Amino acid sequence: MHEFKEELRTIFDTSIDWLGGLFNLGNWLANSAQYFPESQKTMIRWFDEVIAYFDRRTTSGVVEGINNKLKLIKRSAYGFRNFDNFRIRCLLCWHFNR
Repeated sequence: MHEFKEELRTIFDTSIDWLGGLFNLGNWLANSAQYFPESQKTMIRWFDEVIAYFDRRTTSGVVEGINNKLKLIKRSAYGFRNFDNFRIRCLLCWHFNR
């Protein structure tokens, strides 16, 4: 299983274009089906988005991180008396000026 995981990492690190990535990823999915059945289902469900990574080499990780941080602030801000206090806390988190 570890070898398959490392092979998947290598595919994302070394594939130059979407066609090569598609071919390598297809081979990996066929070979690793018995070891990673749930991961295979997820990758097939999000296949267009996964292949799009090979075009631009970008992910939504930054946006997901911001959303997670806002949810944490929202949970800890339960009891703020008004929205401005919540807004200020969010802006201070990213060092924005008021």
